Amino acid sequence: MFEDVYLWLKALHVIAVIAWMAGMLYLPRLFVYHSEAEIGSKQSETFKVMERRLLKAIINPAMIVTWLAGLYLAWSGHWFTFGWLHVKLALVLAMSAVHGFFSRWVKDFAADRRPRSQKFYRIINEVPTVLMILIVVMVIVKPF
Repeated sequence: MFEDVYLWLKALHVIAVIAWMAGMLYLPRLFVYHSEAEIGSKQSETFKVMERRLLKAIINPAMIVTWLAGLYLAWSGHWFTFGWLHVKLALVLAMSAVHGFFSRWVKDFAADRRPRSQKFYRIINEVPTVLMILIVVMVIVKPF
């Protein structure tokens, strides 16, 4: 019975991670396009709706499920004594911090504040990708 629950939670965790990463990779791309749109334009207003819905309906719930399922899996699998998990958790904390920045920027765009250039958003778009690669390496390779 425990093994079945563990496998179902593992599947839920992977699904949540995929949803979270999909949103984390798409949202900064929306920021790039939104930063190029004229303030008050129909296009700008459409981006506001898209960004808010992506954050509230997909990214936030997926992050919460990722954390809850992941922590349960680590606890039930007795993984907390392993160095690779410590690094993974630090990287997931970093991803969560990036998530927090993205949330703040959604609010900035909603208020028509644009303190950063589209080039900035193009560069920041790579941060979740790098973090995701490092997290996957920790989980699959378990280098220490």
